[in-house]
Amino acid sequence: MSGGSAIARLLIGVVVAAMMSPPAPAQEGDRYAGARRALVAELRSQSSGDAGTALQIDRQTLDVIGRVPRHEYVPASERGEAYENRPLGIGYGQTISQPYIVALMTTLAKPRSGQKILEIGTGSGYQAAVLAESGPQVFSIEIVEPLARQAAQRLARYRNVATRTGDGYYGWKEHAPFDAIVVTAAASSIPPPLVAQLKPGGRMVIPVGSSFFTQTLLLVEKDGGGRVRTRQVLPVRFVPLTGAGQAGARD
Repeated sequence: MSGGSAIARLLIGVVVAAMMSPPAPAQEGDRYAGARRALVAELRSQSSGDAGTALQIDRQTLDVIGRVPRHEYVPASERGEAYENRPLGIGYGQTISQPYIVALMTTLAKPRSGQKILEIGTGSGYQAAVLAESGPQVFSIEIVEPLARQAAQRLARYRNVATRTGDGYYGWKEHAPFDAIVVTAAASSIPPPLVAQLKPGGRMVIPVGSSFFTQTLLLVEKDGGGRVRTRQVLPVRFVPLTGAGQAGARD
């Protein structure tokens, strides 16, 4: 056998072996790419009849939902359902919000580069990640310490996100005023400290209601003169806002 023939057969063997070998496993993020696209299509369809209303989800937010890996913000046992359009449990009696609600609240907050946004209720970190993708500096507070630690680890990839453990009712005065405030738990009434920390021209998105079954998502806007206007957006169901401040507000 000549050297040339041996080399040729060796090359053929390598090619055939490569063709018969199983493909390399896809990266975990890629496994969910189709599910993310399907979720975005569902949200786009759900919002298609809301053009010109407060319920219309903007294109930028849909693009962000298509990028952020929601499966990384839910417990491993829930990853198979990560891209279903519904809330999921994340432990400690808390939930990650329905993707439609996350998208709607993000649209209402109008995040953009150069802004400062306060989030009350970090939870798993998903809403903070969605806000951060548009470029603002996001400050997020979580009262449940284990969730706060886990979310801080997940959000470490974002240089424009700062987190801390604390009672969100009182906001984060050191970094106020904020261009927008997003509250991901239902308050019995709008917390005055949060209104005070909202910049003139700013927007707050907050669920308000005394019962799990009678909550309304509100858009709170402060004009240039400091006057506040509220608008009802739609009925919602959120876990209650907790902490000493909220308890005091109920007394």
